[in-house]
Amino acid sequence: MAIVIGISLAAFILGDMFQGGTSLFQRNRLKIGEINGESIQYPQFQQEVERLGDIYRMNSQQNQLDENTWVQVREQTWQSMVRNLVMNDVYNKLGITVSSDELFDMLQGTNLHPIIQQLFRNPNTGQVDRGAVIQFLRNLETGVAPEQRQYWLYLENQIVDERIQSKYNNLVGKGLYVTNLEAEKSLQSRIKQVNFDYIMLSHNTVADSQVVATDRELRNYYNKNQNNYLQEKIRQVEYITFAVTPSSQDFGAAEEWINGIVSDFASATDNVAFVNSNSDEGFDGNWYKQEDLPEDIGIWIYETGAEVNDIFGPYFENDAYKLAKLHASEMMPDSVEARHILLRVETQQELIQMQALADSLKTAIESGSNFSALAMEFSDDQGSAIQGGDLGWFGRGMMVEPFENAAFNNKVNEVTIVNSQFGIHIVQTTARGKETQQVQVAYLVRNVTPSTKTYQDVYAKASEFAGKNLTKSNFDAAVAEQNLNKRSASVRETDRQIPGLPNSRPLIRAAYNSKPGTIIQDVQGSTIFDLGDNFVIATLVSATEEGIASFEEVRTRVELAVLKEKKLQFLADKAKAAMEGKTDLDAIAAELATTVRNATNINFTSIQVPGIGMEPKVVGVATSLPANEISSPVKGNNGVFIIKVTSVTEGEDQDVENEKLRLAQNLTFRATSQAYNVHRDKAEVEDERAKFY
Repeated sequence: MAIVIGISLAAFILGDMFQGGTSLFQRNRLKIGEINGESIQYPQFQQEVERLGDIYRMNSQQNQLDENTWVQVREQTWQSMVRNLVMNDVYNKLGITVSSDELFDMLQGTNLHPIIQQLFRNPNTGQVDRGAVIQFLRNLETGVAPEQRQYWLYLENQIVDERIQSKYNNLVGKGLYVTNLEAEKSLQSRIKQVNFDYIMLSHNTVADSQVVATDRELRNYYNKNQNNYLQEKIRQVEYITFAVTPSSQDFGAAEEWINGIVSDFASATDNVAFVNSNSDEGFDGNWYKQEDLPEDIGIWIYETGAEVNDIFGPYFENDAYKLAKLHASEMMPDSVEARHILLRVETQQELIQMQALADSLKTAIESGSNFSALAMEFSDDQGSAIQGGDLGWFGRGMMVEPFENAAFNNKVNEVTIVNSQFGIHIVQTTARGKETQQVQVAYLVRNVTPSTKTYQDVYAKASEFAGKNLTKSNFDAAVAEQNLNKRSASVRETDRQIPGLPNSRPLIRAAYNSKPGTIIQDVQGSTIFDLGDNFVIATLVSATEEGIASFEEVRTRVELAVLKEKKLQFLADKAKAAMEGKTDLDAIAAELATTVRNATNINFTSIQVPGIGMEPKVVGVATSLPANEISSPVKGNNGVFIIKVTSVTEGEDQDVENEKLRLAQNLTFRATSQAYNVHRDKAEVEDERAKFY
């Protein structure tokens, strides 16, 4: 009976665990990271990403964000979450907060935050419009759009976070102090300069056969220097590509299409509409001189006497079949001088009002009113308004298209009204440059691209290869047999792309879900990745996990380091033997079959020694050695050195207080930049975003 009761009780408990485990397993499956023991779930993180994405859209005035921008948004969201979870406990323990009175002062009081100043600064006066701030806050609950309210709350959070961080950084900075002794030593290290002679024995002069490293010595070195062998999380992949390129049939189809449309293009009366409806490239409305056109088109128009609506081609250029039609030919200046009055427009109601004002201004100017005075009074382009609206001389391509067309098409002193994305312009051309013949060419372009059949044919080849080669050994054998070009790449878990393979993030994610020695599969189990214009099949060669590399993985590197140490010791012993009984550096050099070199103007802060590179030990010994004294052998980065200081310049005394101030400023800067990093490095942060993005 006890056994039956025990089994029943176990079944009850296990059943409850499995039922509750569904949510537990689901929670683990959706975990995108963990920060100091707090789990971050994908829905929570994605919600914050979407909120920040809305802010990005409002700032850029775009309806959609591209993938690169979303990568930035996700990264900013993650870093913000990490900072908050790492630092909030620190701030709470120290009692660092922003009070409601302090926030009020930053948002609408006497000490406005720079963000608020920027948002509510009057562009005409340069002064902050406090009334506009107060009015906006009064309307925040009901009088503004939801996205504006969301944006304001985001700014409030940014202001609070910035102020708290600033308080913490100041607290750390104020706790740092520079003593007189530190300042004096710092001054001395910077103003004391030495010149010295030296002998260098390069470790490359010692043959590998002259030193021996035992396995025990290698392992001892590895155990003492394991931090030198930290490794990242890396996956090594090998892959082949089946490139989708146009077939001969695709070229033939494109050529047939261009030949078949010649007569229609020649008879078209609206070249712009015809090109925009039929061409793979839109109509180019720019005007060109002969030297700005392709050579063959320039010769056809300017030297053979082509007339408007004449056709050139078909011809093949840049993987496309083309027709060129002379659309227009005019005598036009290369540059014009013009002035304008800009009326900015924000709403449809303003458009009606400003259009009426523009008509009135145009009439007034044509009736003899002073353009400069009107520009100073009415123009919203403050840069040119103070010059009476004068923009000076400008050439093609320097202004927005509607404005440019008006300025170049106007006669001298003619006034035109045009609209652009900046508002309504009243444009007057004041002078025109020398006129030359310029043309507009309508290009009808048919790009040669792979057809659906071509894609299917290439995919069939990739599919045949994938179906026959299900293991890495078969993959390698087939690549060798078919003489295919196998490439390799080392990818980190967060890499977005493999060089040369566009949109290759799916392959990288799949590599981290595969085992070494297998063909990489996507989440649907397919071994064929459609990346840009390539079908890709890849294998996972090796997987390196984050941490300290094993001895066997870095044995070659360890052996090189140990052999170098032994070579330096060999040279140091050789140098010490040559120095016995000698006080002359030239004699020692002769004994060692080398020469004496020299270095000048070296101080303790010198990064390099000319002629020998980065040698901090040499710099340290040289700047501390008394004049005319020969050092013991110094084992540096590149060899063994014997040093003799020939002269020492102490430099003039400098102000210790100024040096203290300089060092204190450096400490404060470091506190600002490094205080958070110290806490961040100590925190336990588990980042699993790569599983989801």
